[in-house]
Amino acid sequence: MKSIIFTIFISILVFTGCTPKYEVIEDVSPKAKLKKVTFNDIPGFYEDDLELAFEVFKKDCKRSYKFDLFKNVCEKAKEYTNASEFFTTNFTPYELVNKDGSNLGTITGYFEPLLNGSLEKSEKYKYPIYKTPDDMIIVDLTDIYPELKKYRLRGKVEGNKLIPYDDRKKINDRADLEAICYVDDRLDLFFLQIQGSGKVRLENGEMLNIGYANQNGHKFTGIGKVLLKEDVLEGYGATMQGIKAYLKDNPKRMDEILNQNKSYIFFSERKVGASGALGTPLRGYRNLAVDRRYIPLGMPVFINTKNSVTNEPIANLTVAADVGGAIKGQIRADFFYGFGKDAELFAGGMHEKGTLTILVPND
Repeated sequence: MKSIIFTIFISILVFTGCTPKYEVIEDVSPKAKLKKVTFNDIPGFYEDDLELAFEVFKKDCKRSYKFDLFKNVCEKAKEYTNASEFFTTNFTPYELVNKDGSNLGTITGYFEPLLNGSLEKSEKYKYPIYKTPDDMIIVDLTDIYPELKKYRLRGKVEGNKLIPYDDRKKINDRADLEAICYVDDRLDLFFLQIQGSGKVRLENGEMLNIGYANQNGHKFTGIGKVLLKEDVLEGYGATMQGIKAYLKDNPKRMDEILNQNKSYIFFSERKVGASGALGTPLRGYRNLAVDRRYIPLGMPVFINTKNSVTNEPIANLTVAADVGGAIKGQIRADFFYGFGKDAELFAGGMHEKGTLTILVPND
């Protein structure tokens, strides 16, 4: 009997000792699992260009200072000239961890694409970049369900009923929606919706800045995963470039594949280039898209991962300034590469493991 009790006691000690230790900071996120670390524990922190990171933080403070979490520290940023001193004095680093105590998550990349277009529809420029439709109704449930304050229902009225808004196929079949302009490549338009913002070069050389305005309320489905399950990407690669090449080689499948992503993004014309959900212009290599259930917008985030194309390490202090339909999960981020061909190449091939360390303001 004693040996049985002893065995149970030892088992309890073992399982208790193996339980991962993490913290939850309500002001940051009631869901995020965090492990307190030091700045010396963050690989590459002191080797990073912290002065540039400080500039980006102050840029994003133009919006994030409105949040209680960043109000004081954004004000303090005006007093500092030394970036390293600012971050190490006013923040405490916490590494995001999984339930099992591991610290690796998935890091992808995005960029600001360039499309060719026209203000008038023609045989060449026939794919519309739509504005938010007039018939889409957004229902705020906050008054009825306060716990759903971050969620909105999107629908339209049919008869005397509110029904879900049109999915991708139905929207593409319509001809009554208002367009900002028209572009010449259907796949580029599809991937513009995934990136969330971009530029359109008109025939006269004028450049339009296009940014996210709204979404149709349907769940995002990654067509890369669809094609991987079919095992048809051999020789193409599971990158944006590989997916484009496969669909161009198999044009009869284009409708079938693209329509599996029922999510559809509507845009508005902007005065500046790519800007994220925080409402500030994005900076290449210094901003992230995150799942804000775990990482608040405006939060400094040190990312450790690598470039999938060059294999060069990425150890940068960034700011969470954007969100995305595919960015779901705790240790999950989309790294913004900026604008241009290199950015497109690097973002299109980016799918790496990495760690995220958030810098939480001390007061």
